[in-house]
Amino acid sequence: MRYLMLVCVDPAMPDEDIPGTPDIEGWVKDNDSNGTRLIGERIRPDSDSTTVRVRNGEVLLTDGPYVETKDLIAGFDVLECADLDEAVEVASRHPMAWHGVIELRPFWSDGE
Repeated sequence: MRYLMLVCVDPAMPDEDIPGTPDIEGWVKDNDSNGTRLIGERIRPDSDSTTVRVRNGEVLLTDGPYVETKDLIAGFDVLECADLDEAVEVASRHPMAWHGVIELRPFWSDGE
């Protein structure tokens, strides 16, 4: 099963080292080598975003974030896991699970 893993920053968390936080390079290497992480990338800050809406046939663009959330999406990964339990285990080893928030969203599978 594939999962979109949204890596989010929690602005309320202080930007300081937390003892025991996993190393991001190690997390990427481990999950790339075992085939769990299919793709992943950091993304630019919300101030660089553009929202796209179509209303009455007109394309409307808005600079900056539109979605209201206290957590800011900083990156994403696509995981291939046997089930949600495995995806949770993989996400719990990501450093941002210690400093921010990780959200897992399953992809629709064929036939659903």
